[in-house]
Parts: sequence; C-alpha cells; structure tokens
Amino acid sequence: MTPHQQADNKKHKPPLSSDLFDVAIIGGGVVGCAVARRFVLEGAKVALVEKAPDILDGASKANSAILHTGFDAPKDSVELACIREGYEEYRRIRDRFGLTESPCGAHVVAWSAEELAQLDTITAKAHENGIADVHRVSSDALQKAEPYLNKAALGAVAVPGESIIDPWSAPYAYLAQALENGAQLFRECEVQGGEFDNGVWQIQTSRGSLKARCVINCAGLYGDLVDQAVLGKAAFSIIPRKGQFVVYDKAAAPLISSVILPVPTQRTKGVVLFNTVFGNLVVGPTAEDQQSRDDASTSAKTLTALRAFAEEKLPALKDIPVTTVYAGLRPASDEKEYRIFTTTEKNWITVGGIRSTGLSGSLGIARYVFRLYTDMGHSHSPVDNPLVPQANVLAQDGLRDWKAEDPGEIVCHCEMVTRREIEAALQGPLAARSLAGLKRQTRVTMGRCQGFYCTARLAELTRDHFVLPLALEGADD
Repeated sequence: MTPHQQADNKKHKPPLSSDLFDVAIIGGGVVGCAVARRFVLEGAKVALVEKAPDILDGASKANSAILHTGFDAPKDSVELACIREGYEEYRRIRDRFGLTESPCGAHVVAWSAEELAQLDTITAKAHENGIADVHRVSSDALQKAEPYLNKAALGAVAVPGESIIDPWSAPYAYLAQALENGAQLFRECEVQGGEFDNGVWQIQTSRGSLKARCVINCAGLYGDLVDQAVLGKAAFSIIPRKGQFVVYDKAAAPLISSVILPVPTQRTKGVVLFNTVFGNLVVGPTAEDQQSRDDASTSAKTLTALRAFAEEKLPALKDIPVTTVYAGLRPASDEKEYRIFTTTEKNWITVGGIRSTGLSGSLGIARYVFRLYTDMGHSHSPVDNPLVPQANVLAQDGLRDWKAEDPGEIVCHCEMVTRREIEAALQGPLAARSLAGLKRQTRVTMGRCQGFYCTARLAELTRDHFVLPLALEGADD
C-alpha cells in the first residue's frame, strides 16, 4: 500500500468523538497530564491523545524523581519560572491529593579543586534565582551530614529545598483530576496529520479523527515530528538523550540522606546518587545523545562504569547487590531552553524540549501554557469545586494496602503489592493496558526478584486486560 493510500484510509476512519473540544493535547507524559488538568480546571473542554496503550510511556517513564527548586536553572528563563511555580503548586496540592514527598535536600559535591572553585558561583546563582537557603558547607560539615560519602569530597553546596517524589503517582493524579472533571482520554492514538479550517482543527490519528479549536503539542520525544507532520514545519529539533541508571538493593538506602549532585557541566546536570521513595538507592543518569527515539537499551560497559562511579563515591556500595538497571530517554533539543511557543494564526501551542525538569516544572508549565492560551484570545469560566482524586500510595513509608488489617492476597512479595491494588489498577479510565503501565500504578515486579515469583499469578490476574497478554509482552521484551 502506498503512503497516499494509507493516508486515504486514515481519512476515512470514523471520528474518535462527535464532540468539538476547546483543546486537544497531544502526548500523555507528565507535562501533557499537567496541562490537561490545568485547562480542565480553568473550564476548557479537553481531549488528550496518547499513542501508547498507557500514559507516561515515553520520557516520563524513567527519571530521577527529584522535585527541583530551580537553584541551577538559567536566570530569568521560562524554565526557572515554571520550576518555581510548579514546585510551589505541588506543595500546595500535595496533601489534598495524598501525594508523596521526601524533603531530603541535596548537596552539590566538589571532588576536585576545579569543582571546588565553582561552588561560590553555584551558590550565587541560586540566590539570584530566589533560592535563599542555598549555602556552602565545608568538607567536615559534609562528612557529618553524609558519613558514608568518600572522604575525598572537598566541600559542597547544600540545597535544603530539593525533594524526592513519586514520579508516576503524581502525573496519574493530575490526569485523573482532569478526567473526573470532564476531560476525555484517547489511548493508542498516534497523531498522523491534521487540517485547520475556519478556526477548527481536525486531527487525524491512527484510530480516527478529533475536532478541537486549539491544539497543544506535548509529544515529548516526538514533539518536533508532530509539528512537522501537522503544521508542515518544526522550529526545533529533538535530540534524544539516553540516561542509564543502576538501582541498588534497599539495603543501600541508609548510605545517603540527601541527593548527591555533581558540579554540572554546560551540557548536562551529571550523574546523581539518590534514594527513591520506594526505598532503593539509584545512580544515574548518563547523558548519551542518539538518533533513535525509542531505543532505551542498556550497555554493560556503561553500567559497569556507573557502578564504579557510585562505589567510588560511596565505598560501602561495593557490598550491596544491584536490584535492576534501566534506561530512559530525555527530549533534549538543539537549544538548552524550553521550546514553548505559539503559532497563533493556527491556534497551536508547542511545548517541547523539556529535557530534565519536566516532573518539577510540569504544573508550572501548565500554568504558563494556559497564559499563552488566554493571550491568544481564549477564555473560559473556571470549574467550581472540582473533584479531587486520591493518588496511588506507592512510597515505602506510605499507608500501603498491605499494611491494612486484612490485606488479602499479596501477589508481589518483593514490593508488597496486593491483589486489591492490582485489580484496582486494571479498572477505570486509566486502567493499565500493559505490564509497564501496571508497574507504574502498583510497582509489581519491580523488586528484588524482578517478577520471577509473581509473573505467573500476574498473567492470571491480567488476562483480557492487556493489549498484549503478559506471555507475549515477555516474549517481545
């Protein structure tokens, strides 16, 4: 079949919905979820289209889960403004949504005389960015705060406001609030083109068409390609940047009490040592530019180097086993700044190049994008008393279901995931349609045995729920 014939077939597919939406959002990553929530709360009729079976399936599925203060963001940048606004909003809504936050703080550690000389500049930049509690600490003070850190550390900058959060429950909660207050979600819908006529977009997807007055492109790793496919041009280019991680056993968590950051370079924030709210210690990410937008494979050589790096900085790690390794892709672009801009004559907003701070900045990005939208002449009436969903509790210290008086069947003993949690994740508008989606909602198979003992039971529980049966997903992996 020729490309023209394929295009004709796509045009003749029935519409996804008969509704005319105020806004269609392309991409169900953390930014798309946050944007959907903000626009619904402001009164817009919203559709979100995602090409994967589950949300958070691109860049958002693998990150460091750090809630950044913006201490090191470019001065007076959109990124800084969005991180600051997003950080503040996360803390405002955290308790109402039941979201997780571990306010552990961070240290930017100098390991050489050259890096030590940069610490005053890092501190001054933080103060310029409005993060007043950032301060220098001596090597002795650092050793008191982090006694397991290699004594070769020469000093550090303390950033008390940095936190660790759950990178998946938060965006799920954002989108859940959007859906509970009227948004619609269309999954397995890859955007393939579109036409703008008389102030209305008709977006063509792999499952049919959708009408909307305005389109917001939050397609992450594919953002430039979506602009090119629909607008006929892209003002930026995505350069996928792979980050590989090593996850140590939970016995390693007591070895650090804060996030251990390196002195950053012009190109990257560098390799970080951090605990997760799930109880593991992680080292990563690397920063490897590549052409592929979906190759998240790991390299034995790179992982060996990561382990050597981690065990040099924290010598006690040498005695602790590795639970798993993984890699994620960040949508770096041809410039360091966020690539957020409007094509006003076509009611189109591009939200691209959100490479490392999407989780921290997402709520602020959503507010910034809504202001751009209103500047284009759109207006709505905010929702009165919006419904507020409760986030999944996955943090190790949280009130997990297994801690209930009668937890019922424990399916995954490594991560203490109950049958009730799995069955709940398989229901509703955000029901998991893949093992990856189920992992993000429950952490099943993510512990020491990596699913060795529970996969057979999972196959029974997930029968008829996944796009591909669990046995076929495993064969495909």
